[in-house]
Amino acid sequence: MLNHPCRTNDPARANLFYVPFYGGFHMSSMGRETNYTARDELAVQLAEHVEQQQPWWGRRNGKDHFMVLGRTAWDFMRSDRQQGVVDYGSNTLLNLPAVRNMSVFVVERHPSEGNNQLGIPYPSYFHPYTVDQVRDWQRKVAGSNRPYLFSYIGARRKEGVAAAIRDELMQQCSESEHCMLLNCTADASKCSDPKEVLRVMMASRFCLQPRGDSFTRRSVFDSLLAGCLPVLFSRHTAYTQYQMYLPENTTSYSVFLWEDEKVNIEEELMKIGSGKVEEMRKVVVDLIPRLTFAHPNASGDKGFEDVVDVALSSLLRLVY
Repeated sequence: MLNHPCRTNDPARANLFYVPFYGGFHMSSMGRETNYTARDELAVQLAEHVEQQQPWWGRRNGKDHFMVLGRTAWDFMRSDRQQGVVDYGSNTLLNLPAVRNMSVFVVERHPSEGNNQLGIPYPSYFHPYTVDQVRDWQRKVAGSNRPYLFSYIGARRKEGVAAAIRDELMQQCSESEHCMLLNCTADASKCSDPKEVLRVMMASRFCLQPRGDSFTRRSVFDSLLAGCLPVLFSRHTAYTQYQMYLPENTTSYSVFLWEDEKVNIEEELMKIGSGKVEEMRKVVVDLIPRLTFAHPNASGDKGFEDVVDVALSSLLRLVY
């Protein structure tokens, strides 16, 4: 944003105000604090500061202010009314009245209570400087040989819905000659290697994307940037999260299978003809620029709209 061509140092000319609070770092550093007052203190101070000491807050009562949080909304929505609920180190930042007046970009919004929360893609591996680098990547992705029908990259979970669906996906993938499995439980080092992850995704027509530790999963965006069509099992993994970035017609770029209905994934994907697959991949390849975080040192006139550009233009339309 510091390099954005629309940035101004004159607040009288500004339509939007960015509040640079690094909530993810704060949550990580204070998550083990058992005293809720101490855990929430910095967030409360922030809200008081912008509301009481920033003169431009009053122009629209904070509606033209926004924040960016690099964690899921759940980490900032602790409710002390829910007795006996494990809080996982969360604080109350997003429940504060001043913050609820702002817009907040998060990698995962609350599906039903996040009216001021806007979902933005997880950062992936590709951070281009120029539009030429984007086009080169799009051509590489579009022309990639994909001998596998589908693939699954992931680790097992110990309990809950996520554990059940992941166990099922691992079993079906391991039993299919048309599926490429990268088991992160057995070999975590490969799953943290971008080249290995992209190798698997770019050899696959479809990528299985169950929920992660919460509803969303960074791997969804890894697969989209690799031209691998995501197969989703919860509507909250993408459809209710990233409306600013993904087409309204969800079937144009993804496949949806209910996580609580056991189906033969190979059979379901085999039903989708090769022509339809190519049509869907074209949509995904065309999405790549807007799902990309450009390199921080890229110039303001880089020649394409990335995640940040889309976020700011969308927010302007929402506010005004």
